Amino acid sequence: MAQTPRPSFTNIHITQIVGYRMPLAAVVSILHRISGGVMFLLLPLIVWLFDTSLSSEVSYERFVAAFDTGIGFVPGIVVKLVVLGLIWAYLHHFTAGLRHVRMDVTHATTKAQGRRSAAFTLVFSLVLTVLLGAKLFGVY
Repeated sequence: MAQTPRPSFTNIHITQIVGYRMPLAAVVSILHRISGGVMFLLLPLIVWLFDTSLSSEVSYERFVAAFDTGIGFVPGIVVKLVVLGLIWAYLHHFTAGLRHVRMDVTHATTKAQGRRSAAFTLVFSLVLTVLLGAKLFGVY
């Protein structure tokens, strides 16, 4: 009886990275880590924004002015873009975290369910980011 050779799986080489197509769940997982890192690195800004918005009426006016005139030498549009990045990071991290909790609770994960939930996570977080970004930039 001749045995058929088993397939050999090796790590991809650096030259194969460009052509490698990651599954959607891997993209969501990587973005989940990136969004957590962004929120961690910008935590001082988040605390300052929160403190400035709640301390007093004068500090709230300074908070609102930060989005129009900027903070120090940073123009207002850059502040808005950074806050938009924080909005995306939070929404993506939150929805991806709920995805993981759901997978842990149900224990019924298949490849198709993982792909669907990853697609839902990406679309849902991006739609919410666009809606809140429109509000941030004064569209409505």
